[in-house]
Amino acid sequence: MIHYDRFVLENGLRVLVHQDLSTPMAVVNVMYDVGARDEDPNKTGFAHLFEHLMFGGSINIPDYDEPLQRAGGENNAYTTNDLTNYYISLPAENIETAFWLESDRMLSLAFSHKSLEVQRKVVCEEFKEHYINKPYGDVWFKMRSLAYKQHPYRWMTIGSELSHIENATIEDVKAFFFKHYRPVNAILVVAGNVTTEKVKALAEKWFAPIEMGEKYNRNIPTEPKQTAPRLEKVYADVPLDALIKTWHIDARLEHGYYVADMITEILGGGGSSRLYQALVKEQQLFSNIECYHFGSIERGLLTIEGKLVKGVAMETANEAVEAVLQKMKEELVQEQELQKVKNKTESGIAFEDMGVLNRATSLANYELLGDASLMNTELKRYQTITVQDIQQYSKTIFDVNNSNTLFYFSKN
Repeated sequence: MIHYDRFVLENGLRVLVHQDLSTPMAVVNVMYDVGARDEDPNKTGFAHLFEHLMFGGSINIPDYDEPLQRAGGENNAYTTNDLTNYYISLPAENIETAFWLESDRMLSLAFSHKSLEVQRKVVCEEFKEHYINKPYGDVWFKMRSLAYKQHPYRWMTIGSELSHIENATIEDVKAFFFKHYRPVNAILVVAGNVTTEKVKALAEKWFAPIEMGEKYNRNIPTEPKQTAPRLEKVYADVPLDALIKTWHIDARLEHGYYVADMITEILGGGGSSRLYQALVKEQQLFSNIECYHFGSIERGLLTIEGKLVKGVAMETANEAVEAVLQKMKEELVQEQELQKVKNKTESGIAFEDMGVLNRATSLANYELLGDASLMNTELKRYQTITVQDIQQYSKTIFDVNNSNTLFYFSKN
């Protein structure tokens, strides 16, 4: 059981405090309710660009890293299609430094042309290195646009095309910041060797004076139900043929999401999983194969992807994957097989909650989903899943009309 206190400042900033006196450290985590799904389709990649810009100097503090290092702290950040997260770990006695730094960049970034140019260059290089010049780097650009036709999950967090970041103006950037990076759209989690009383005082001192901003209300287009299978063939300069398949699954808090999570473990959770046993070990069609999903807040994708053994025909590999899925639809999984993946999920959750940084991030995530207490009750949702649920949901999602397939051929 993870204990926490929660309060909300007058400007709408939600604050959660988790005390752990066993560590001399503290974590300050700021999560903004903005991700790539909140971007203009003609100006994508902004949420990720901001992950970089937020370290480029704020209104009163030209250098973010130097004072933090002096306080013995370290920091990092990440952006997804759903959210943006910034976090600091530092000795608890120096926690006010983190409040000072985070509140100043929430108040306002410096917005200099120089900072924008520097970070734009960094992001453009990242785009080229990881997505244009890297083998298989464009797989998810192609798969997302194949699987989604309306919903903004159809583009990557890095952006749908390089020109959107290359052409971003300082006005574009300012407008995006003041729309999304406001107290009313943020969650502050403080964890570690802290007291709620102290956090309350520091939050009032550093964050309360910041203007609330307007509450951002999403109006995202719903993805229409897919009614026919989709297939795309790609020829690229890569060493091996690859097969990538996806199916739409339920949103993060729906029952189907938890069932899909169990299905990915049964199919792809390591060396004893069904896909690995059947297609890598026994039939030797793939050199490796995985099954996973992205944990998306809205309707996401369950994915199977693998590299084919040289000489294996793509159709043969595809049919072999379909045969494994057919078995999931026709036969109940064994109770012990389901119990095994439930145990693995339980130990994974327990292991994740060992570190104070992970606990802080989890609390922020659950608060963003609408209820931080889910952190203590979510395991029950997995424990109630039955073998019948697995079979029924396999029939639902592995319907051919819900499938998206990428045949990624090696030119070599």
